[in-house]
Amino acid sequence: MRKFAYTLGLGVSAALISFGASAQNVKIALIEPYSGPMANVGDQFLKEFQFAVEKINAKGGVLGGRKLEVVGFDNKMSPQESLNQFKRVVDQDIRYITQGGSSAVAGALLEAVNRHNERNPGKEILFLNHSAVDPAFTNEKCSFWHFRFDANVDMKMESLTTWMAKNKNIKKVYLINQDYSFGHAVKKAAREMLANKRPDVQFVGDELHPVARVTDFSPYVAKIKQSGADSVITGNWGNDMSLLIKAAKDAGLSVDWYTYYAGGLGTPTAMGDAAAGKVKSIAEYHVNVTPNKVAKHDAEFRKKYEKEKLDWYFMRAKLMFDMFAEAINKAKSADPKAVALALEGMKFEGDMGEVEMRKQDHQVIQPLFLMTLHKSAAKGGPKEGKIEAEGSGLANVTDARLEGYTSATPTSCNMKRP
Repeated sequence: MRKFAYTLGLGVSAALISFGASAQNVKIALIEPYSGPMANVGDQFLKEFQFAVEKINAKGGVLGGRKLEVVGFDNKMSPQESLNQFKRVVDQDIRYITQGGSSAVAGALLEAVNRHNERNPGKEILFLNHSAVDPAFTNEKCSFWHFRFDANVDMKMESLTTWMAKNKNIKKVYLINQDYSFGHAVKKAAREMLANKRPDVQFVGDELHPVARVTDFSPYVAKIKQSGADSVITGNWGNDMSLLIKAAKDAGLSVDWYTYYAGGLGTPTAMGDAAAGKVKSIAEYHVNVTPNKVAKHDAEFRKKYEKEKLDWYFMRAKLMFDMFAEAINKAKSADPKAVALALEGMKFEGDMGEVEMRKQDHQVIQPLFLMTLHKSAAKGGPKEGKIEAEGSGLANVTDARLEGYTSATPTSCNMKRP
């Protein structure tokens, strides 16, 4: 069933047909790229999200037996195609959407959801944002119909730059980011926050490049090398992250990388041992955290996709569906408005510690981890690096656990409530 749905997603829509699915299933449309240069990210989302709901369904689902069902819609990472897919979601009376690959797409979907809900009272759609981290979505563009389950750009950068500020070896920093709202937000936050904490640090480059269109990053790497930078900050993700790192490796660029998304999705494989000790990420999870309450879940996913060498990467997806199921049961209803009211303000004992869905702006507050990719323990690296990332010989090791309150930046949200 799942394989068939995904194959359809490569064409028109994975949710056009759902053979054998009960009409009582609570469907969530996953609008992501399943074709094109970022298809590997969409594929990872789909596999992890369906795995997460399978676990919930195995425990009885929601509302005394109804199942959650994730169905994929291929947006080709285009805002316009995402809106086309959103129309199909509406036509099929699916009341929940989730998306996170690209804040440009998220912005278009958020506007579409708001517009649809205003025009169709009683048939509202709820947007569960798993990874689109433009700060605007929980600030000036906040919406009652939108919930974010990942720390936003500013929250992550607050934690990242606090750590960087302690490293007196950092003298010259280069910024390279994708040229859309998310990349601009990373650039702005990095400049402001690091300058405030370390005014002595010099920014020696600031580059923006097209999203998912660069196939050779060697010209960008040459600029970084020429700048004399000792550190690079990037929010790049997906193919743009792995290709950038691969070009840096091929050019012999020796810098420290401070990233959002270098911990998985092909990047460790692209880097190899030469990157050991030089690449840091900020995220809500990695497999070598201790204690690890989801080690069994993680291991089962890895075993299921052992041939593809897929890691379990998105803790926030499991958190999102766990909280979603809890909200449905608490509301005693699968109606989006009732679920939204149950979700906002929810305090939830997550696998990594207590989290809160802040009522004021619908932004999750959760612990974060700063981590570094080292050679794995089996390759002579730190003993904490027991499990390798993607079988690459590299393993993430925790530098610091940062409790939710340390990154809970203020919000300017003035939410219009129904």
